Amino acid sequence: MVSASIEGGCGAPNQHNQPMHTGTVVALLLALASTTLVSLAYLREHGAVSELPALSLRRPVRSIGLLLGSRDWLTGFAMEAGGFALYVAALALAPLALVQSVAAGGMGILAVASTRIRHTRLSRREGLGAAFAVAGLALLGASLTGGGDRGGTGSLLAIAVWLGVTVGLAVLVLTAGDALLGRGVAAGVAGGLFFAVGDICTKLATEGDTRALFAIPLIAGYLLGTSLLQIGYQGAEALTVAGIATLITNALPIAAGTLLLHEGVPSGALGAARLLAFAAVTAGAILLARPKAGSRRDAQASVPDAARSSLTVKASPRP
Repeated sequence: MVSASIEGGCGAPNQHNQPMHTGTVVALLLALASTTLVSLAYLREHGAVSELPALSLRRPVRSIGLLLGSRDWLTGFAMEAGGFALYVAALALAPLALVQSVAAGGMGILAVASTRIRHTRLSRREGLGAAFAVAGLALLGASLTGGGDRGGTGSLLAIAVWLGVTVGLAVLVLTAGDALLGRGVAAGVAGGLFFAVGDICTKLATEGDTRALFAIPLIAGYLLGTSLLQIGYQGAEALTVAGIATLITNALPIAAGTLLLHEGVPSGALGAARLLAFAAVTAGAILLARPKAGSRRDAQASVPDAARSSLTVKASPRP
């Protein structure tokens, strides 16, 4: 399906070889600023949440009260909200897959900032992941000279199926993932899936008309994603939890933009560069998101026994 998109896309073949629009350049700069701000926000939130009593979806009022009572967490959340506003502006100007590719490259920013805060150095794997992320952004920038910065709309039925399967996977991880992945990682995976729902719905909502109704699942996706991210922070390192969530949050919308919304890719060498860029930022995110040996054990040891027992995340019809 991807190769077909390169050759012909969903419209006339010359549509994907038009000069790049100025709006696309602005959008990708906004996306870069967004992912930088969000990455720093994740680290700020992790530092604040790690000092709080256990959070749980089963006790939403208490958990929200704990978060709102933390000045550091509120600062981090305000930064995240600012990053989201920049992200929405970027999506209004450029295709979903392009914007998400820049956001995926932000994993490198998260890795470097995390080591600065912890006063440590990147491991060989983390350094390689950061290099992949940067290389992917460079390839993405090079591919933009060939245009291919216009997207389609996609079938509402296909979109509904995609979102439904994503939510189903998130619920499955919430109900069965703790034993296999650990609490922090499971929360990061489920949170990333809900964030992916929110990201796709954000792009759809910016198209206006009846698609503005996608703002409803957009809000639900981000609320659940944010809640699970905070719970995950109490079970694993920030780079692990936020890294896994970011990987999923970007990989699924990149795929959705190309396969579901039929966003065009340039032909020839520039098209190959675009696909290599997608692959590089995804590979970099995978390397950076992979938990370190013993990181789950160390993170759980930092949570009091009484609190750790309430970290179990179960699906709830009302978050």
